[in-house]
Amino acid sequence: MPTKPAAPIDVTTTAAWKALADHYKDLTDKGISLKDWFEADPDRVAKLSFDLSDLHFDLSKNLITDETVELLLQLAREMGIEERRDAMYAGEHINTTEDRAVFHTGLRRPASEKGQFIVDGADAVADVHEVLDRMYDFADRVRSGEWKGVTGKKIETIVSIGIGGSDLGPVMIYEALKANLNGPAARFVSNIDPNDIAEKVKGLDPETTLIIVVSKTFTTLETITNAKMARWWLLDALRKAGAIDDSAEKEAEAIAKHFVAVSTNLELVADFGIDPKNAFGFWSWVGGRYSTDSAVGLALIISYGKETFQQLLAGFHDMDIYFQETPLEKNVVALMGLINIWYNNFFEFETHAVLPYNQYLHRFPAYLQQLTMESNGKSVRWDGSPVTCSTGEIFWGEPGTNGQHAFYQLIHQGTKPVPSDFIAFANSANPIQCEGQDVHELFLGNFLAQTKALAFGKTADEVRAEGTPEWIVPARCFEGNRPTTSIFGIELTPHALGELIALYEHITFVEGTVWGINSFDQWGVELGKQLAKQITPAFHDDDALAGQDASTKALIEFYRANRK
Repeated sequence: MPTKPAAPIDVTTTAAWKALADHYKDLTDKGISLKDWFEADPDRVAKLSFDLSDLHFDLSKNLITDETVELLLQLAREMGIEERRDAMYAGEHINTTEDRAVFHTGLRRPASEKGQFIVDGADAVADVHEVLDRMYDFADRVRSGEWKGVTGKKIETIVSIGIGGSDLGPVMIYEALKANLNGPAARFVSNIDPNDIAEKVKGLDPETTLIIVVSKTFTTLETITNAKMARWWLLDALRKAGAIDDSAEKEAEAIAKHFVAVSTNLELVADFGIDPKNAFGFWSWVGGRYSTDSAVGLALIISYGKETFQQLLAGFHDMDIYFQETPLEKNVVALMGLINIWYNNFFEFETHAVLPYNQYLHRFPAYLQQLTMESNGKSVRWDGSPVTCSTGEIFWGEPGTNGQHAFYQLIHQGTKPVPSDFIAFANSANPIQCEGQDVHELFLGNFLAQTKALAFGKTADEVRAEGTPEWIVPARCFEGNRPTTSIFGIELTPHALGELIALYEHITFVEGTVWGINSFDQWGVELGKQLAKQITPAFHDDDALAGQDASTKALIEFYRANRK
């Protein structure tokens, strides 16, 4: 069992926390006005802008002053952000409840660093590159047609089966890079709802389909159930097509040719029918939601190729090095995490929107929901003691401009302010002119207009000057002072995408460290899994039904009465 660690510092007892509370009261008493702050400080944008390789950051429309930044940096140092960051990068066991290292940054370290990071007694970088090389080799064989299905046909479609961190990251990246797809197309199955896999295999040719089962332990209920359904679909379809007969030998050959695994449980992989030589593993120091750049991303390498995946890893690594080596005063990653603390704990803003102005990033908010809320949705600190302040923002979002015609009304004029990150790119993968108008510029005009409107609003006098009837004036006023961060990239390349993902990984780390919580376990998902195993027999077993609580029992009785 893990040894109980020393208690973290109680952030609410620090000098910086108390100073921030006083500073917050002073700001709100005087009245916050972004418009006035911009007018009073012509250098505000320059002071709060940052550049990192493919990305430009503008934090100037946040509700912060020079004093706010100074106090947040003081808080970071009092809470040991730099020391804990270095411990994470070194592979120390900062995942306290599971007694594990947290070394996902090792997944993207270059091969030249072999021998420099010994984690749990092993050369972590060497191990990573051994698996990467095997993945690249396998992907090349599939992409070239050397690897063939049971009837000798080339693989044309990948079906990747996983859930949570074994699904959300790969799906998001696959969609984000889709403009550059140059290999077999991929489909992703995650939900145990049979409708998911039924739709994902619809129209596929089993003779040209390769299925990847992604489960570290090969015991995840949803993933293994979906894998079994996929196995049944494959064998049944091959038999109906006359591609194989009913013999066990032919079925085994088909499974071996059409299934591979991302798992470390080679015994269960073999029991399923997959050749353990075609299993790609990862390590206990990689949490699921931090694993998309591990073997979990095998489908991405097959679909996009080795070079694209290496560019993605390089983007991750560049952000890792930036966060590690840049002084806190100039470190946009640390500042974004600290500003989130400022909003969550002093303004008591409970949610945070991520609004990508790029349709290819349409799954990015969903990916961040798991990354941030599974990491920091905790009510105890890393030593098991209760938290002393509010933790865990609620992350959500949709791509612009779709969101503008859905929920932006609340962001602009609602009673619940929502700090928002706006993400856009100067160049589009699909530049189009429509009747003389560059459509991407029209799109970016919306991106810029929204942050301007949220920051500076519209006064009653400005509304009256438009000839608006007096009784309608209040409905058309915008108070402004709604905080936003703008992230403006050059182009959505694999490298830029890697930087974006690592950015939010480290923002999540900063927040968790300040709150004194373990951002790398997820015990909250376990109870529901355990109860599901107990409840499922009650659908048909009266004794199991009798042991359920009244609500569950009534709902199962409804099911029994209405199941067709």
